[in-house]
Amino acid sequence: MALFPSSALNPGVRKREVFGWAMYDFANSGYTTVVITAVFAAYFVGGLAKGAAWGAFAWTLSLSIAYAIVMFTMPVIGAWADLRAAKKRVLMLATAGCVISTAALALTPRLSGLEAVGLAMLLIIVSNTFYSYGESLTGAFLPELATADGMGKVSGWGWAFGYIGGMLTLGLCLAYVLWAQARGLPASHFVPVTMLVTALMYGLAACATFVLLPERARPAVASGRVSWSDSWRQLRRTFERARAFSDFMWLLACTVAYQGGVAVAITLAAIYAEQVIGFKPQETMVLIFALNLAAAAGAFSFGYLQDRIGHKIALSTTLVAWIAVCIIAGSVTSKGGFWCAATIAGLAMGSSQSAGRAMAGVLAPPQQLGEFFGLWSFATRLASIIGPLSYGAITWMAGGNQRIAIFATTGLFIVGLLLLMPIDMRRGRAAALR
Repeated sequence: MALFPSSALNPGVRKREVFGWAMYDFANSGYTTVVITAVFAAYFVGGLAKGAAWGAFAWTLSLSIAYAIVMFTMPVIGAWADLRAAKKRVLMLATAGCVISTAALALTPRLSGLEAVGLAMLLIIVSNTFYSYGESLTGAFLPELATADGMGKVSGWGWAFGYIGGMLTLGLCLAYVLWAQARGLPASHFVPVTMLVTALMYGLAACATFVLLPERARPAVASGRVSWSDSWRQLRRTFERARAFSDFMWLLACTVAYQGGVAVAITLAAIYAEQVIGFKPQETMVLIFALNLAAAAGAFSFGYLQDRIGHKIALSTTLVAWIAVCIIAGSVTSKGGFWCAATIAGLAMGSSQSAGRAMAGVLAPPQQLGEFFGLWSFATRLASIIGPLSYGAITWMAGGNQRIAIFATTGLFIVGLLLLMPIDMRRGRAAALR
């Protein structure tokens, strides 16, 4: 129990509530691991698009459209949820939307040609949008549960639990894929099953969140009547007072930079391993599992260090580790050398993402958690567009040389470090509490 001290929690918060909150990280991680990274992405390009040259572009276009939708809608949705004290209700709707649209991906092999591609793109846009809404809203519960001094630990608990959930869902799916392949069944048979497994795991695990996690916020409007125009006005007032929240705004700029580099690692690590280093597909799957294990360990353990040494120093340390990852990955030619870079990347991935969420929780005003985590989602989704797009553009301009692109990714982490320097956590916390 010493690993999960009550001193990290706000008065009145029970550990079962924290478990329920962490279960949402457990629930939604399977979606990114199976749908976005490991299974459906490859099936979309190789199966539905038949390996056409435009397949990868269609896939990344779908993700970018979803990210753009989230960027421009999540802040106002968060503001509305704050005014109505309805974060949990909106979270339930977002979860239902992602689960249903993920399960519907099982229908895509029944179609052919552009119809199948079009339906898959639509469902990816819908599911990824709802997934992103859920990720933002569950983050907004963090400051209600944890103290400012315990934010790193609690964020790390959730993120580590999330990596475990992603590995469990991926493990179940890969077990079925190997069983199906051994019997000669095509991808059009086993990919739909993996989508149903992912949706089921997401829905069942999220139920624990809805049962155990209460809505502690109170409506900002006594009548409870809140229109979307009220939400836009609230968001506009926040930007008019942006100078008062300068430390949070610096954090958003920092997040756009360093999360852009993290997005490169998430979306392109497997491609780099196979095309540049020479990994085989089965070796890549082992690499993904190992990376997730390292990320879980990094998120869990680093949260304790973060609360001890301070949020700013902790995030700076992870960004230095990311710079080392880019240099090593761009320099090595052996699989062993790349395994070294991947191990450091796993540790840095879990710790940097958890540290960033904890910092957002410390700097967000308690009455505007949904809105401010919506702004944090704006930054992370913008990063998810900028990072992979810049990597692809540099690779293209370099004539397909991905080593140059991975070296250039170092610049995103260096910029993140520079943008982190002006942040004063004490000043930012005081502004949030005012």
